[in-house]
Amino acid sequence: MNKLIYLLFFLATFAMAQAPMYANGAMELKNQATTLSASVKSISSDFVQYKHLDFLDNDIKTSGKLHFKAPNLVKWAYVDPFKYSILFKDKKLFIDNEGNKSKVSIGSSKVFEQLNELIISSVKGDMFDDEKFTIAYFKENKKRQAHFTPKDADMAKLFKKFILTFDAKGDVVQVKMIEPSGDYTTVDFINKILNQPINDAVFTP
Repeated sequence: MNKLIYLLFFLATFAMAQAPMYANGAMELKNQATTLSASVKSISSDFVQYKHLDFLDNDIKTSGKLHFKAPNLVKWAYVDPFKYSILFKDKKLFIDNEGNKSKVSIGSSKVFEQLNELIISSVKGDMFDDEKFTIAYFKENKKRQAHFTPKDADMAKLFKKFILTFDAKGDVVQVKMIEPSGDYTTVDFINKILNQPINDAVFTP
């Protein structure tokens, strides 16, 4: 009996933690996020990233700064526990590993182009494309989420699902990328600032 009560309590807690969103709520979130993302010309934000690997006891934690400038400049600068930056610019991927610099052309790669678009879309919260994703909406502990499952076979080999968590204004506060293996990466955005000028020097390789 005690085991049955415990099981019922667990299931009830899980149901309360994450529940499908009603159609009206889903449409409100989609409209809110789409409207906001259309107005975003720049983003500056601190971030904390957690990489979960099943064979490790603890998630790998890193932190840094994100900069985005419309239409397609994106820079992830990791500062702790190491210095490492990734810059998407002019259909190229620029990498700076503690002073060791390299670049990769992504213009001829469909997957890299899609990945660049996904990064920009996820940061802005502009992934509501029914042709590219199967989309489901949930509420979890009063937070609103949209789950995006890629329809493209090549992208599905890299990512099983994207989960975006939104605040009350429809802005993205967390991105979770789940791999087919079940491993996942979670990025929490902190002190996020929209539409403030960003010096072009930030995007210099």
